[in-house]
Amino acid sequence: MAISTPAASAAAVEVSGVGRVFQAKGGSVTALHNIDLRIEPGELFGLLGPNGAGKSTLIKILSTLLLPSSGSASIFGLDVVRDTARVRRIMNLVAGGDFSGYGLLTAREQLAMFAQFYGMPYAEGMRRVDAQIEAFGITDIRDRKISALSTGQRQKLNFARSFLNEPWMLFLDEPTIGLDVSAARDVRERVRAFQAEQPGRTVLLTTHYMAEADEMCDRIAIVDHGRILAQGTPTELKRMVQKETLFIVGVDELPAAVSLGTLRELPGVISVVVRDADGADGNGVGSPVTRLAIALREDAALGGVISALAAAGAHLREISKSEPTLEEVFVQLVGRGISESDSEQAL
Repeated sequence: MAISTPAASAAAVEVSGVGRVFQAKGGSVTALHNIDLRIEPGELFGLLGPNGAGKSTLIKILSTLLLPSSGSASIFGLDVVRDTARVRRIMNLVAGGDFSGYGLLTAREQLAMFAQFYGMPYAEGMRRVDAQIEAFGITDIRDRKISALSTGQRQKLNFARSFLNEPWMLFLDEPTIGLDVSAARDVRERVRAFQAEQPGRTVLLTTHYMAEADEMCDRIAIVDHGRILAQGTPTELKRMVQKETLFIVGVDELPAAVSLGTLRELPGVISVVVRDADGADGNGVGSPVTRLAIALREDAALGGVISALAAAGAHLREISKSEPTLEEVFVQLVGRGISESDSEQAL
């Protein structure tokens, strides 16, 4: 089945004023409040939010599994409500912990079944099935029944299934949940390779793993109570917590010829404080190290500080850049950790 290339001028995802209201006992529950979002072709975009924030609801709307209560959304220029069939031809979805299929089928038979569902001619479908089996390193289980597979093997098979139709838009909803470290790494590498194979392929990822989001995502939106609280690159989001650049510089000792006051007067320096002056080399051995915490307006100002220390006779022992984590950004914006929820139901 040939899939035409989406319009290059269209956003990969365009969401305008999308809301979603569920009817529940005792009244209605608003899962999404007037969401606006744009994702460019080729991006790997992350959605972070606590349980019940509305992430999965948004993905279900974008993947045509759920109708919005208000607003509009499109995938590569195709409206998710009016152009449902066309959207489904250029997208796919992997949800962690979910698995579709029949336990009596073998792994290869399962993928072949989905190739038929996707409308592929038999020969082309089997070619893609075997290519994905090899790509995900599951050749050894190709003839094993689904019922005998482990959680990690089933999830790899889930990914292989999602790549069969070579989608332009891939939705990953907690895709590595329940996977061991090695399997999760394999999946992340395959996702990167999938995007690299064809410029323009786009991924929308939700995850509870901050390190995974920081490593993989070009941009991230933080969502809570159905609203986007902030979005930007991981670096931009971290700057929301820490406006200045902070370096830790370790020297044998601070020479008498240079004082903290002298360093603070250098161009681009905001502050200089002694973080510790009685430690050793970080492992508890060796000569003492004086560590200075130096806040700068920009990274380039560090050169002047290092030059001043060297000119005064200080011997540089170590240098590192200190940045806030995405977890710190998340907690500051949301007020709780990502695994915490003030809702009884994840939406």
